[in-house]
Amino acid sequence: MRIVLGVAGGIAAYKSAHVIRRLRELGHTVTVVPTADALKFVGAPTFEALSGQPVTTDVFDEVDKVNHVRIGHEAELLIVAPATANTIAKIAAGLADDLLTASVLTTTAPIVVAPAMHTEMWHNPATVANIATLRERGVHVLDPAVGRLTGPDSGPGRLPEPEEIVAFALAAAEGGTTETGTAGSGTDRTDSAGSLSGKRVVVSAGGTREALDPVRFLGNRSSGKQGIALARAAFAAGARVELVAAHVDSGLLADLPAGITVTPIESTLDLQAAMATAAEHADIIIMAAAVADFRPARLADAKLKKSGDEGMSIELVQNPDVLAGLVADRRPGQFIVGFAAETGDAAHSAHEYAEAKFRRKGADLLVFNDVSADRAFGHDVTEVVILAAGDGASDVVDAATLAGTKDDVAQKVVAEIARRITPVESTP
Repeated sequence: MRIVLGVAGGIAAYKSAHVIRRLRELGHTVTVVPTADALKFVGAPTFEALSGQPVTTDVFDEVDKVNHVRIGHEAELLIVAPATANTIAKIAAGLADDLLTASVLTTTAPIVVAPAMHTEMWHNPATVANIATLRERGVHVLDPAVGRLTGPDSGPGRLPEPEEIVAFALAAAEGGTTETGTAGSGTDRTDSAGSLSGKRVVVSAGGTREALDPVRFLGNRSSGKQGIALARAAFAAGARVELVAAHVDSGLLADLPAGITVTPIESTLDLQAAMATAAEHADIIIMAAAVADFRPARLADAKLKKSGDEGMSIELVQNPDVLAGLVADRRPGQFIVGFAAETGDAAHSAHEYAEAKFRRKGADLLVFNDVSADRAFGHDVTEVVILAAGDGASDVVDAATLAGTKDDVAQKVVAEIARRITPVESTP
């Protein structure tokens, strides 16, 4: 795909280098069109080296090629990341005083804008009105993240991570290409922000913990990385996302997009209650949390003390099957995805255990990974198999074997969900 990446003059311009690299890794041709101010943060040689294309900001450069029209005409996707308040205002007003804004006006390709600015600028009524205008015209706007800004400031306005920008933009391109219409007019341009646009998605992530006493707990080794990646991918595909978060690695929640609602939980019973509530209005449920199957029969009021060299016996009771309960109570048209971490033994392989679980649970898809020999928990790369129902009631087929980073896998799982869901009217 021929992609134009516009870069406006903000401190977040450095992240555009990673956007270029990721797009090139995926096989796309990238032409970078920075503003003059953007070059004060990142030099043209950097953009040229990463993109393999010449870089200019001036409409009078290479006049014989008519760049101010040609670049927009040739684009199949135009991304502005970062988009400052100033650049957003220019686009909303239809100005064309540099090569970037001229390209925006002449393109008929999907336009993706990733704002980055201080919180006060993002909340300013002028910016709010400009963003509303862009969305009304069919421009895909990725809300900024919440986090550390320039200097001591923190809040909404941070540019999302490059992986999220790329996922959002490619989803917009897949669902939002147009054959006719002038840039910014919205003519024949879909208002879908991605393959799950308008859907309500609830994702569970992390590992539940079952208290033994005020100090200790039973838990598992889940980092929560895969579930959080799924929440980001669903959000990038246009869904309204609620993340039900058990214990996750420190810092993962801080980098979530501002539009994702987070419900923290601790135990499996907490998870069951939170998921049941969220499921009442969800179109899609993704159960990626690592659930503790057992909990102590009794919770000690005080810390359990050692007694000499003797050991300790703890009676455990079985926790409810959260996924099976969600399947049993599902609403018409609701799509449910389960996750399974399995290991094999002398009797059966991990894959066979996963297939048996899929038949037993009744979800639409089961995403299974073999966690033997420390193959999944905590790592940034993974390999999974998606199990889906075959033609017969008891048949199981492999829909796909996916490998890569957890963000890559999450994007592919979300794409598989989008491919399989039956269109239903989303809850208003």
